[in-house]
Amino acid sequence: MGLLVFVRNLLLALCLFLVLGFLYYSAWKLHLLQWEDSNSMVLSFDSAGQTLGSEYDRLGFLLKLDSKLFSRPAPMFLDDSFRKWARIREFVPPFGIKGQDNLIKAILSVTKEYRLTPALDSLSCRRCIIVGNGGVLANKSLGSRIDDYDIVVRLNSAPVKGFEKDVGSKTTLRITYPEGAMQRPEQYERDSLFVLAGFKWQDFKWLKYIVYKERVSASDGFWKSVATRVPKEPPEIRILNPYFIQEAAFTLIGLPFNNGLMGRGCGSDHGTTRL
Repeated sequence: MGLLVFVRNLLLALCLFLVLGFLYYSAWKLHLLQWEDSNSMVLSFDSAGQTLGSEYDRLGFLLKLDSKLFSRPAPMFLDDSFRKWARIREFVPPFGIKGQDNLIKAILSVTKEYRLTPALDSLSCRRCIIVGNGGVLANKSLGSRIDDYDIVVRLNSAPVKGFEKDVGSKTTLRITYPEGAMQRPEQYERDSLFVLAGFKWQDFKWLKYIVYKERVSASDGFWKSVATRVPKEPPEIRILNPYFIQEAAFTLIGLPFNNGLMGRGCGSDHGTTRL
């Protein structure tokens, strides 16, 4: 028995050492990673091709972020006027809806609801809170304070049942995508709205399956298993307006504008280029 305990402890210590080594190595590699090599120069240009100066650092992020977020009023969820929004028609997911028109139209023709609940819409002031998925709330007993907010937003499969004392019991919106959605129907809150944040074209196709109660195909390019059923009626389902993802990414966080694509590339409007 003593030998077995020793071997078990040795294996646990070895696993811990390997994990810490991997994290250290990954952090070191990320520190060295740059989007431009040492012989490149990064310049920024406006839409007319004029140099804007050194607005971007060597990793391609904005040095000074624009505080003017959400330059125009926008609906939180896509409605039947979504095709009029030029800002989202020009971008592919997650920053827009390019190539998704027919899918979105089919979804909205069934859901038919584009706003919050009538009770929430009637409030002159709505207090909102977003509850994340980390363990920082554990043993904090903040559940009652969270439930005091008018709108409680939860992300992906963040658990509630069994953790009400710390995370609250109220859920107004659950924002997720196929791979992040809860896979067991009994885990869903009865009174919450289900909101899709579309990050890729498969996400909209998946939501159409869900809304029409069709069989979800595992061969549609998902990177892990996805929910095959969401226990929500179509009027309880919404699509998050990609405009907010676009503004948060390019204006708030300062991601490089690479023609609306994530990753390395050249931008035509406030973007970067290699010389």
